[in-house]
Formats: sequence, C-alpha cells, structure tokens
Amino acid sequence: MPDISIQLQGKPHQISSGSSIQDLLEQVGLGSKPVVVERNKIALFPRDYVDTLLEDGDSIELITIAAGG
Repeated sequence: MPDISIQLQGKPHQISSGSSIQDLLEQVGLGSKPVVVERNKIALFPRDYVDTLLEDGDSIELITIAAGG
C-alpha cells in the first residue's frame, strides 16, 4: 500500500495507507500505554482507535497520561 502523509505532533509523518490510529500508536511505541488522541482537533474515544483510519493530511496529537500526585 502507498504511504500517506499526516502531521504527528506538528511534524510530517509517513504511514501506510489504510492504517488505523491503533496502528500508529503501535508504530510509535504507545500501543499499550494510556494516551489521548486528537485527530484534527477532535479527541477520540480509545474504543475507536482500531476502527478510525488515518487519511492523507490528518493532524494527530498524542497526549500521554501519567499517574502521579
């Protein structure tokens, strides 16, 4: 599959066409970590990561969640 270009944390990033949010998280090493994902400035539910496919030009922000106090 050809690559598509997205913005990841404000920087250009290439990923295979047909990749999901979950695929992206796995690729960047956050697949099993608690993370908030914003796609085009809209926060996604974790249950939707597998079914949400990335499209050319998407802007993705990843916010990791750290416990503490």
